[in-house]
Amino acid sequence: MQRVELLVEVLPHGAGVGLPQRHSPDAAGLDLRAAVADELVIGPGETALVPTGLRVAVPRGYEAQVRPRSGLALRHGLIVPNSPGTIDADYRGEVQVILHNLGPEPFVVRRADRIAQMVIAPVVQAEVRQVEALEETGRGEGGFGHTGRR
Repeated sequence: MQRVELLVEVLPHGAGVGLPQRHSPDAAGLDLRAAVADELVIGPGETALVPTGLRVAVPRGYEAQVRPRSGLALRHGLIVPNSPGTIDADYRGEVQVILHNLGPEPFVVRRADRIAQMVIAPVVQAEVRQVEALEETGRGEGGFGHTGRR
């Protein structure tokens, strides 16, 4: 298992909320917590930007991916609509999480609630080169379910 160091700065409004934390030894994601002042209500069909009170320095050659927590998605319909959201290695702003409520009830985000998970992943930077035509494959242009349901 490869390990890298993630530097984290706690902003004043994030004091006491907690650092990103892994909850089992082999967990891929670090839980992110809400740094809301009191609580934030996300109504059905609504989207909110939730602060974490953290800034991070992702190592060069990596990205931080922000993903939904499966339990919140299953039980409440709470998703990260741009999942995975990417935090680039050169970004130094506050980590914030876009949450969307697909559920039928308002969802209340309280201070220090675990709202999403962050996965640190390696990045491959592609060199872009224009060509006159691409090599053909057996699949060709088939996409969007063209191979059937089974």
